[in-house]
Amino acid sequence: MMTTTINVTGMTCGHCVGAVKEELGALPGITEVTVELNAGGDSPVTITSEEVLDDAAISAAVDEAGYEVN
Repeated sequence: MMTTTINVTGMTCGHCVGAVKEELGALPGITEVTVELNAGGDSPVTITSEEVLDDAAISAAVDEAGYEVN
């Protein structure tokens, strides 16, 4: 298992967290997504996966949820 942490900008509430977790969780190989919400700032998102993750796929999933990888 591998763990990757990214910072996501723009999340302000539990709904935001849910949207990011749903989009990232749909990517192949991801087994867990945890978010430490920092409303209005950068929120650390920890992704556990079975293999090395593609940065472009992560960014696209976060973008699809309506937020930005910082």
